Amino acid sequence: MGRLRGVLLVLALLLPAAAFAAPRTAFQARCEDTISKTVSVLSAKQNGYSVNTQLSYKQLTAMKGVASANSYVLGLTRTESRVQIATKGPILQDRSSGYECIAPQIIVELTYAPVKVYVGKEFPPGTCGYDVILAHEMRHMQTYMDHLPRAEKIVREALAKRFGGKPLYAPAGTAQSALAHEINSGWLTFIKAEMAKVEQLQAAIDTPAEYARLGKMCGGEIQRVLNKTRRPGGR
Repeated sequence: MGRLRGVLLVLALLLPAAAFAAPRTAFQARCEDTISKTVSVLSAKQNGYSVNTQLSYKQLTAMKGVASANSYVLGLTRTESRVQIATKGPILQDRSSGYECIAPQIIVELTYAPVKVYVGKEFPPGTCGYDVILAHEMRHMQTYMDHLPRAEKIVREALAKRFGGKPLYAPAGTAQSALAHEINSGWLTFIKAEMAKVEQLQAAIDTPAEYARLGKMCGGEIQRVLNKTRRPGGR
């Protein structure tokens, strides 16, 4: 709520229609009755995934930045969230008051870059180790996919609450720039923060209990491979 509150406070020069005292002025009636309704369009897109088996688990460990000598990464799932926002909207001006109104049209696109799933090359396809590691990484991949529509819903509801299907008012010549300022200085941060919450869910998957479970799978195959590669001359 702290981030959303910050967004709502950064209204720049924009004023909602409710800020004008009743009864409606002629200009307010013209804005509300003739200008197109505000629009908030969101699209969430998943770009699929690929599986890479060309890197060793030591390389994957380095990619993740694990520093402990007793820690290793057998598989890794990586992607990047992307947020794009465009704003526009028709504007009407009132010379007598020196104000103008705008019906904001906000287009938000939430996407993930194609997900890259890595499995250490020490565990080639067809082995039990490969299947176990890949299944674990698929949990990470699915977590990204599941989070996208949740983030979209939260952002959609927050935008609807803020803009409410009514035109906004600002001094003449400033409505479009004020709208862009509000989006870039507040909403963009809020939306990126919603997308980033998926990392908390990802961290919850990689628990000590999960690692212990994986270590017991495949009748010790994974541990034997690790022991072999740790010996002098092992790769």
